[in-house]
Amino acid sequence: MMSHSLITHPARIVCIFILIGLISCNTNVEQEEFYDWLVDSQQRKAEITLLDDKEIHMGNGLIRRSFVLSPNMACFDFTNLMTGEQMLRTVMPEARIILDGKTYQIGGLSGQQERGFFRKEWLGEMESSSEDFQYQSHEIGEITTHFPTKTVFWTGHKKDATGKKVSFIYSHPDFENLILKVHYELFDDLPLMGKYLTLENTGKESIHIDQVVNEILGIVEEESAVVGSTEKMKKPHQLYIENNFAFNNAMHAELSSQATHWKPDSSYTSQVNYELRTPSTLEVYPERGIGIDLKPGENFQSIRTYELVLDSYDRERNGLARRKMYRALAPWTLQNPIFMHLVSKNDEEVRTAIDQCVATGYEALILSFGSHINMEDISPENISRWKDLADYAHEKGIKIGGYSLFSSRRISDEHDVISPITGKPGGAFFGNAPCMASQWGLDYLDKLRFFFENTGFDIFENDGPYPGDVCASTSHPGHEGLHDSQWVQINLQKGLYQWMNARGIYINAPDWYFLDGTHKIALGYREVNFSLPRERQKILNRQNIHDGTWEKTPSMGWGFVPLTAYHGGGADAVLEPLNEHLEDYRQLMMQYYGAGVQACYRGPRLYDTEETKAVVISVIDWYKKYRDILNADIIRLRRADGRDWDGWMHVDPQGREKALIMLFNPTKQPMSKDLVIPLYYTGLNDKASVSVEGKNKNSYALNQKQEVTLRVDIPADGYTWLVVE
Repeated sequence: MMSHSLITHPARIVCIFILIGLISCNTNVEQEEFYDWLVDSQQRKAEITLLDDKEIHMGNGLIRRSFVLSPNMACFDFTNLMTGEQMLRTVMPEARIILDGKTYQIGGLSGQQERGFFRKEWLGEMESSSEDFQYQSHEIGEITTHFPTKTVFWTGHKKDATGKKVSFIYSHPDFENLILKVHYELFDDLPLMGKYLTLENTGKESIHIDQVVNEILGIVEEESAVVGSTEKMKKPHQLYIENNFAFNNAMHAELSSQATHWKPDSSYTSQVNYELRTPSTLEVYPERGIGIDLKPGENFQSIRTYELVLDSYDRERNGLARRKMYRALAPWTLQNPIFMHLVSKNDEEVRTAIDQCVATGYEALILSFGSHINMEDISPENISRWKDLADYAHEKGIKIGGYSLFSSRRISDEHDVISPITGKPGGAFFGNAPCMASQWGLDYLDKLRFFFENTGFDIFENDGPYPGDVCASTSHPGHEGLHDSQWVQINLQKGLYQWMNARGIYINAPDWYFLDGTHKIALGYREVNFSLPRERQKILNRQNIHDGTWEKTPSMGWGFVPLTAYHGGGADAVLEPLNEHLEDYRQLMMQYYGAGVQACYRGPRLYDTEETKAVVISVIDWYKKYRDILNADIIRLRRADGRDWDGWMHVDPQGREKALIMLFNPTKQPMSKDLVIPLYYTGLNDKASVSVEGKNKNSYALNQKQEVTLRVDIPADGYTWLVVE
């Protein structure tokens, strides 16, 4: 017998804190209705309250943030209502900006002597500096999307995020024609807040924006160490920060983040660390600065920062919170079309693949790298050719897309990024790379737009998108020099993605541009692993699924299935001929579709015989039958290790199916196991109805931890699945 369960008691404790916090906020919901924001369907509406024209409070029962308006705007309270913990230890400026070479604080108050904690009565003793931007007024409204988006593919998105927004308006005598606003967004039903800064130049002279620090928080430290560096000490765990200044192809949010900085506070002299290095201050800014001129009539928007407040140290629980955040902030990522990755040599192979997609239930075809498509060729002949193929696909109900490589390629000395160290091409993230603000780069963007507008293509696979390269060229038309090259290039990349998203074009891109319009990224894998034997690939793929869905929803990641040779490998690595490897083909599909993860099935065809075709159809039909629950969040049960069973479980407390469990046996012997399955996040309390592969439905009692014990049979080198209702 094997017992395995996830942590459930801490979540129960969290529920108590949620209850206390919600009661303290004078909500109108009865006490007995509160449970857990990750499980229940209770509404927790964002509210913005003005008290006596002196204070503004933002709260939704999960978090609260409070500001004093005089003698200047300052945040004095940021409370985690789920745990009752105060996150602020000190008042800080609201933001900081460098204009025309001079640094200005925005809001904030000075005079706090003790920086380890704060008492509200100290506000009366604090002062505002005339050198700072001063609060003038505020505007309250509803949150809105930051750019247009259009959905044309299947999606798990149920409703748009809602909430409240307040914009604080500041002025400074040095800039009479500059409108500066600091915007806060508080989301309904989530412990989530957004913040960004905008500038509008209403004058007749340009203003140089050197740097913008759009968030500054003096946060309670995570740990106290007498000796220790800022880099090595733990950062505050209950505040997860994400912003839309992320790149480097790590395919991981924290490692991609380029603007979140945890710093020491030398004015915090009562801290335990003798060298005053405790990471206790959060600042958000692009390290290389902005470096642009804000011309008359122009508007500027800073990095957008999102602050997700966590109520636990449990990784799965915090991952669920993060996934709910993405469902709210980037709902376009919940689109999840069933696509094939075609390697083609001619147009006839494209038509054949389209026909096979129709026959098996696939919804889209992407011409993979190595295919004969070239979207940079905008000649009338090439556009006509691909429009005809797109029309053929659309007539049959199939979406079509193609692949384009940007940064990991060399163009020429004239158009490549110039190293600030050598003054020559080279030194980019991928060695050599074009500058997106060079003439070639600007033309590249124009050609892609032209191709999609004139062919009707539906999907863009952008390999090597802008990875943060700086460029010291002073002759590229899109940027002035090194000082503005990074900010200009990343906004050119974002502009392309937002333009496509507004037109319903689906974007696969191996970099963290989710908050600016991309739809899918890789789960995270090592490409040469797909040249390994299939038996090893199956286990490694399940490890990738386990590891790649802690924070991402299933629809946000893609996997890979090499139908033909990829990065080498012998006959034991590939699936062709497909009819000779049907069980491996079936299981690889079931693993990915059973995770809700689309894989790149890369090859010239989806089937080679009627028997193969039947296998593909059966898996796709199964996936479509359970599509809603298979696109719901994953709870990990046991990571694949090749020694014993492994698996995961999808959960949806508001769905018809509360859970779908996938279990795998990597050994050569059949398994019969008594497994303890944690059903806390399904929302079920007393009993559960469980069926095995759609048959033999039985009712089971849950224990006090919302667990159920099931006897499960898993075939040798195989899998099984269960549905919980």
